[in-house]
Amino acid sequence: MSGKVLVSGASGPIGNALLSALHDRGYQSRQLVRRPATSAGQIQWNPMQPVSPDSVSGFDAVVHLAGESIVGRWSAEKKAAIRDSRVLGTSHLAEALAKTPQPPRVLISASAIGYYGDRGEELLREDSAPGQSFLAEVCQQWEEAAEPAARAGIRVVHIRIGMVLSPVGGALAAMLTPFRFGVGGKIGSGRQWWSWIDVRDLVSAVLHAIETESLRGPVNGVSPNPVTNSEFTRVLARVLSRPAIFPLPAFAARLALGQMADELLLASQRVEPARLSASGFQFRYGELAASLRANLGK
Repeated sequence: MSGKVLVSGASGPIGNALLSALHDRGYQSRQLVRRPATSAGQIQWNPMQPVSPDSVSGFDAVVHLAGESIVGRWSAEKKAAIRDSRVLGTSHLAEALAKTPQPPRVLISASAIGYYGDRGEELLREDSAPGQSFLAEVCQQWEEAAEPAARAGIRVVHIRIGMVLSPVGGALAAMLTPFRFGVGGKIGSGRQWWSWIDVRDLVSAVLHAIETESLRGPVNGVSPNPVTNSEFTRVLARVLSRPAIFPLPAFAARLALGQMADELLLASQRVEPARLSASGFQFRYGELAASLRANLGK
């Protein structure tokens, strides 16, 4: 394949992996960056400010991944940054793309499975109703913010991303230290469903969405095999050859992380990648053990 792709949020683990994959696939890529541009491959922008349509013109596809990290205690200020970086950033970019002289064929805009809220054992597909938590509200507004691009005739895909397993940073890196020291274990009851995806499969899913004209609207970016938190911790411990016998009680998680613990660690989201699977996408790391081994070099 070939073409020009504009990427925001390229400095994170997903964005870095995506840039490499785009190069290998024959695409030319440029990055939207918040710092002053230091090369011809970069375009400076401020997500909180309107974007010049001319600055984002002439791309075949745009992949929008930028957003404030959700890691950390959610103070009122942190929650505002989480929401505004996503909603305003997406709105400004979508409005610019709608007005650009040469609009892209497709906008792939990140979202998250936080859209569904805490849903217990319910099997969640793209047409499932949204939840009512803080993250669910953010995700709804985040997706709605891309409407100007859709109204302008640009195909818009919202990748609702689950927990991304990557060898650099992210959720897996945060879990490794206690498990390597043999003091890891389930969180809370351990019965909550964790829907995860290997970063290489997520990048492949983004490329698939760019190239698959039938995909539009919400697309769940998760493995077809979600696991409970208990199962996740057992598999991780087995891959590391360590025990998993030190549970983290729910009250301790809440004491350490506040609302973030309830919405990320203790919430149950059993999500199915229905639209990806129906479109013919093939997962390379669909099984948790295979993904963990690949990420940890085991």
